[in-house]
Amino acid sequence: MLRMILTIVFVSLGAVSQAQTLSSSLGDIRLDPMVTGLKTPWAIGFLPSGGFIVTERRGRLVYVNSAGEKQFVSGVPKVVDRGQGGLLDVLVPRDFAQSSEILMTFSKPQSGGAGTAVFSARLDENAATLTDVRVIFEMTEGSEGGTHFGSRLVEAPDGTVFVTIGDRGDRDAAQDTSRHNGSIVRISRNGKALESNPFTGNENAEPEIWSIGHRNPQGMAFDAAGQLFAVEHGAKGGDEVNRIRKGANYGWPVISYGSHYSGAKIGEGTAKTGLEQPEYFWDPSIAPSGMMIYQGDVFPEWEGDMFIGSLKFDYISRLSGPTFKEVEQLKTRETKRVRDIRQAPDGSIWFISEDFGTVFRLSPAL
Repeated sequence: MLRMILTIVFVSLGAVSQAQTLSSSLGDIRLDPMVTGLKTPWAIGFLPSGGFIVTERRGRLVYVNSAGEKQFVSGVPKVVDRGQGGLLDVLVPRDFAQSSEILMTFSKPQSGGAGTAVFSARLDENAATLTDVRVIFEMTEGSEGGTHFGSRLVEAPDGTVFVTIGDRGDRDAAQDTSRHNGSIVRISRNGKALESNPFTGNENAEPEIWSIGHRNPQGMAFDAAGQLFAVEHGAKGGDEVNRIRKGANYGWPVISYGSHYSGAKIGEGTAKTGLEQPEYFWDPSIAPSGMMIYQGDVFPEWEGDMFIGSLKFDYISRLSGPTFKEVEQLKTRETKRVRDIRQAPDGSIWFISEDFGTVFRLSPAL
C-alpha cells in the first residue's frame, strides 16, 4: 500500500527527468528530481497542499505545486546577498493549515552591515504572495563580513522556535552573552524571548539566548524524544554535532577539535571544565549543512538516525547509534554540495543539491 501511495505522489508531482538510483546499505534507493533550475537553493518547506517552497539565497522564494509547476512568490523583504548571506531558511509551522504563516531567516541590512534576522509572513492561498510581513527578531550589531550567519529554524514540540546564529566572523563574540553572535536563540512565534530562557533577567545578557559558544551552526533538528541537536562548521577540522542544552556553552573559540586555517592552534585545546563536548566531530571538515533525524515509515531501518549534508565532500552523512557515529556516506553524482535535507510528510527523504540547483527525493526502489 505504501509503495502504491508513493507511486501516486511521483505521478502527481511529475518527475522532471528520468529517475536515478543511489546505492545504500539498504540496496538501491530511487532518486527523483522534484524541481530543477534553481539558483543557489538553501532550504525546503513542505505545505499541506502537497506542494513545497524553496528559498534561493539571492532573495527569491519559489513555490512548486503538486503538479511540479513552479512560480516565484512576491513580497520577500530585501536581503543582503553577500557571501553566505541572503534568503536562507524556511519553517512551515505545524498550524500552517489554520494560520497560513511561515517563518524565514535572512541576512538583514543593519547599520553595521548585515545580521541574521527572522521574519514571519502569511502565504496566500495561491502561494503567489507573502502578506503581513514582519521582522520578529534580529541579532544585535551587524557586521560587514559575509560569513557565518547560521540561520537554521526549527519548531519545538511546545511551539516555540529555535534559531541558529553564527559568530559572524567575530570569534570572541561567541562567548559574550550581551550579543547574539555564536548562539542558539529561543523565541515565541511573535519573536519574543521566553521567560523560561536561561538568561532572562540577566541585564548583561540577551534574553533570547538559549546556548552559546557556537561557530556557525547550519543544521538543527529534534529527535522523537524532543531532544534538540545542532551541527556546526568548525574551522580547519572540528565540525561538530552537539546535543543542545539550556544555558550550555559549546566552547567556541576556547576549545575546538580543529585548527585555524593557518594551522595555528585554536584556544586552549579540546576540553575545558564547564564547556560541552560534541556528540561527534569530523576532521577533516565536511562543511555540514542541513540536519534531519529520521522518524518515518518508508525507511524503518533508519529510524532515529541522523542525516547531515556535506558541502565539501558532496555526500549525505548518516549517523547512528546511541552516540551518533557516522556509519554511512550516501554519495552519488547528484549529492553535489548538499545544502539542506528534510523528511517529507510521506516519510521520503528530500535534499537540496546546491550545485545542481535541484531538489531531489529519496524513496524505495519500485
